[in-house]
Amino acid sequence: MSQKNVLREAAVIRSATLNLQTALPSVSDHNRLRLFSGSANIPLAQEVARYLGIELGPMVRKRFADGELYIQIQESIRGCDVYLIQPASHPVNDNIMELLIMIDACRRASARQITAVIPYYGYARADRKTAGRESITAKLVANLITQAGATRILAMDLHSAQIQGYFDIPFDHVYGSPVILDYLQSKQLSDIVVVSPDVGGVARARAFAKKLNDAPLAIIDKRRQSHNVAEVLNLIGDVKGKTAVLVDDMIDTAGTMTEGARLLRQEGARQVYACATHAVFSPPAVERLSSGLFEEVIVTNTIPFREEKMFKQLTVLSVANLLGETIWRVHEDSSVSSMFR
Repeated sequence: MSQKNVLREAAVIRSATLNLQTALPSVSDHNRLRLFSGSANIPLAQEVARYLGIELGPMVRKRFADGELYIQIQESIRGCDVYLIQPASHPVNDNIMELLIMIDACRRASARQITAVIPYYGYARADRKTAGRESITAKLVANLITQAGATRILAMDLHSAQIQGYFDIPFDHVYGSPVILDYLQSKQLSDIVVVSPDVGGVARARAFAKKLNDAPLAIIDKRRQSHNVAEVLNLIGDVKGKTAVLVDDMIDTAGTMTEGARLLRQEGARQVYACATHAVFSPPAVERLSSGLFEEVIVTNTIPFREEKMFKQLTVLSVANLLGETIWRVHEDSSVSSMFR
């Protein structure tokens, strides 16, 4: 198949997938687009590449005996728009360092634009000082990425939206909620109430409820005793006899979700669903989520899954098409926000 036909077929797939009027790209524009993947989530990067109708760029990645990383881009990217896909998931420090080295390699190879595509932004919870002598690590990571040479950031569902302001370069913030909403609507659930697991997530849950046919909203009031330990105190709203949908940006140890689900069951919820974009799943998350409290746990593939983290109630949705369409719109200088209206 000729390159022009490949481009045309990829554009048709994009339009059909997201029901968008996507202009056919010129061959010269397409030749300037380069996509590379770090080691953190290669399957997601491969899906994004398929959506765009291109292949992942070749690169050498190895580790020396003392643990140092080595990366070499194995094709010319001079004057190209380069997109580097690398979530800052476990092992977070290694994956961030790998991203920094990739950015530096592309900068030294004279790439025209370097976009760090970060499906999951690590250290996002350290976004402010809550006690004396603490680091604002989310800002530190932003400084490192910028100083390495990134010219644009594309991230998904930040734990704190203010992190966008930590960067002095263009920042595109996209959301995994359309993928989760499409899936929930296909299930045709009845008597839905959207539940925020804490007061800080009310804005997220309200936006989710509005797009879910203006479903009613409930809020769980909790007091956090220490890091990764939460105590649920009260429920604001009515869930009796309803299908409760708990919505959060991430599930880490699942303490907040499981305590929330237990409270919802006590208050008479007929079914409880858990929805989150990022499945961090630190121990003992899997044991808690598979305990029978949830009808289904719905997450996306921003973070890769190992076999030992899979369980019967888990559903993993792909955000590859969403990221791929965003990358294409950034490359074509068209609107990203219109995708979420």
